[in-house]
Amino acid sequence: MFAIMEDSVKKIQVEGGDKEILYSKTIKAGKRIYYLDVKKNLKDDLFLAVTESKKVQPKNGTQVSFEKHKIFLYREDFEKFMNGLNEAIDFINRKEMLEVISDMNAEADENAEAELDAIAEMNTKGMELDGEIKIDIDFEEPTL
Repeated sequence: MFAIMEDSVKKIQVEGGDKEILYSKTIKAGKRIYYLDVKKNLKDDLFLAVTESKKVQPKNGTQVSFEKHKIFLYREDFEKFMNGLNEAIDFINRKEMLEVISDMNAEADENAEAELDAIAEMNTKGMELDGEIKIDIDFEEPTL
């Protein structure tokens, strides 16, 4: 009987032991909410519990529920995790920047091609672009 009680005491300690939240930060991001909770385990070691909570609305109109995903980060892994996270974020930012530049280049190529097509069409209709272009600009005196 003593062994059973000892096991139940351990179970209670484990279940309630790491629930002490020392610091919490909530980040609302669209349909998701992220919780960053600093907790203490049974050995008094601090760790970070990251929870993603996402609202899930079934198509049949039943009750809304929340899907939760957790990750636990321990102090000895912070530096490696942050380095990896920063590398992944940098990769995404570089990839998006390259895509934007690529899209801009493609648009510029399309515009240049359209201009060349217009010039070619003008040439086939006998409308030459050589010669002088005159621009008349009127400047007015500023009134004070």
